[in-house]
Amino acid sequence: MLNKFVFIVLVLFFWAMFVRAAETFSIPIGGDKIIAMDYSKADNWLALPKTISTTADIFFIYPTSWRANGGYPIADINNAEMRKWAKYYLHTRASAFWQAGAIYAPYYRQLDASFAFKHTKGAEGILGALKYFQGVPKTDIIAAFDYYIKHYNQGRPFILAGHSQGSIMIREILFDYMKAHPEVYKRMVAAYAIGVPMRKEDYVQNPHVKPAQNADDIGVVISYNTEAPVVDGVNTMSIPNAVTINPISWKTTQETAPASQNLGSIIANADGSFEVVSHLADAKIDNKRGVIICSTVDREKFSSPKASRAYFPLGVFHENDIPLYYYNLQENAVHRIKQYTKRYK
Repeated sequence: MLNKFVFIVLVLFFWAMFVRAAETFSIPIGGDKIIAMDYSKADNWLALPKTISTTADIFFIYPTSWRANGGYPIADINNAEMRKWAKYYLHTRASAFWQAGAIYAPYYRQLDASFAFKHTKGAEGILGALKYFQGVPKTDIIAAFDYYIKHYNQGRPFILAGHSQGSIMIREILFDYMKAHPEVYKRMVAAYAIGVPMRKEDYVQNPHVKPAQNADDIGVVISYNTEAPVVDGVNTMSIPNAVTINPISWKTTQETAPASQNLGSIIANADGSFEVVSHLADAKIDNKRGVIICSTVDREKFSSPKASRAYFPLGVFHENDIPLYYYNLQENAVHRIKQYTKRYK
């Protein structure tokens, strides 16, 4: 009996050591030597248009689309779960920009968001774990964007669009690639980096990048995330000194844009279908919290799923940053391309 007891104790001990080791993976970070995926291979692209746009391109970067579940926190490029949800986000998030141009979207080796959250400290929010995103994910995205520019873009104007981890990758394109390639930046109509707001410090440190001030300006960044008036905890995506623009009024002041001015939201149903609801969500900038406050939707229904509440507590509408303002984003992307064309054509 004693030997059996000792055996059980040893099993539990080594299991605990295994779990602890699994939670402390050593993964590549920014500055490490990493080999990017080969973007000359069509299979490494989520979307490659069959017809070239006559107006502009959309380079879309999907949000976190998989979970490691205790395993290695970097997804393989062929990860089935990631590819499945990347396609979902292509149809429910990137589609907001389809009328503006043809969509190019690479697959990339993502960081499991929960790993990043565990390494987030203090008021920096998710940006506290930036070095992990600047490892493998950034390496792939920079390689994919560079390949797109050299082989697919052919000198056309383009929009960058992304959400959540996709927006962190847009930051890296803006602050790194664009700094080194100002001739490319001149063709950027706008960057819709939604769900991970840019900070005042980001623009000070990267003066070549400018935040959007209205509905018309070009070569600028559109950045916001969305909350209810009351949040039951700390939103990991809420970043002090965030520079936010209202996705209905396209103003940077704190007046409420009423739901009556919302052109339409897309709502996911339990059966997988979607419906368009007009005049659903209002929007108000809260500079203190660095977010958009939406006060007209059901807090429980539009908050992130319960499985994510440790990082996105009740009242955080991160999952619906784009769906709530879907048709306003669509109209604005088309409008900014027209403004670009007026100026440069």
